[in-house]
Amino acid sequence: MEHTEENENIEIRLLLEAVFLKYGYDFRSYSFSSLKRRITNRFRESGLSTISEMQHMILNDQRFFETVLNDLSINVTEMFRDPVFFKSLRTQVIPQLKGREFLKVWHSGCASGEEVYSTVILFKEEGLYDRSRFYATDFNEKKIAEAKKGIYPLSSMKGYTANYQHAGGTSSFGEYYTARYDFAIMDGSLKTNILFSDHNLATDGSFGEMDMILCRNVLIYFSKILQDHVLELFKECLTPGGFLCLGSKESLRFSSVSDAFEDFASDQKIYRKK
Repeated sequence: MEHTEENENIEIRLLLEAVFLKYGYDFRSYSFSSLKRRITNRFRESGLSTISEMQHMILNDQRFFETVLNDLSINVTEMFRDPVFFKSLRTQVIPQLKGREFLKVWHSGCASGEEVYSTVILFKEEGLYDRSRFYATDFNEKKIAEAKKGIYPLSSMKGYTANYQHAGGTSSFGEYYTARYDFAIMDGSLKTNILFSDHNLATDGSFGEMDMILCRNVLIYFSKILQDHVLELFKECLTPGGFLCLGSKESLRFSSVSDAFEDFASDQKIYRKK
């Protein structure tokens, strides 16, 4: 039995190598247990006999590869997710940014865009939107396309409205979208200062000088080596006194960049570059 599992693990590592060599997506340093679970789920659903057969399909069938790519993406997100975090942004971080002439904010691993629009709304309400530029990136081009459209199920809006209110929203959340049939379409004025583009944290380089970087609940899926690589990238991109926002289960403690940052709102995993 152990021998079979060992073979399966080898096949999965070869599959990840094949994905990297053919398509340039590098999952080789991601958390193996998380990837294995996602790959074996797709393997069972596909009715294939071996992981090697699955690798062959990934290399020769673009549509199947895109399905697998979607499986490997981390897409758990919502508007004003963790409202206390967004309240901290509003009450603690934004007052520190108000003195800056022009602001650049990078949402890394933005998935389908809900948290980007949340940040944009917050900046709008605090009078910073017109002098801010938002860079929303993800390695999954399909998710980037969804984020660009800004169309979400209307059924989600009740929960999003509650999040918005708990995050200290100062307006009526309904002002930021138009309801059409079963969908909510985010207002076009929110998109003017957002640049959506694909960017792979594992393989791509710096994204310019930023005043704030948000990368929440992405690093938990990376190995320690890849986490350090990405955090070095963020350190390089942030201006002195810039802010790095991580997810609730993530931390700079024991990372290679911990000395370059100070805790700003440590309960919300908001750090400030020294």
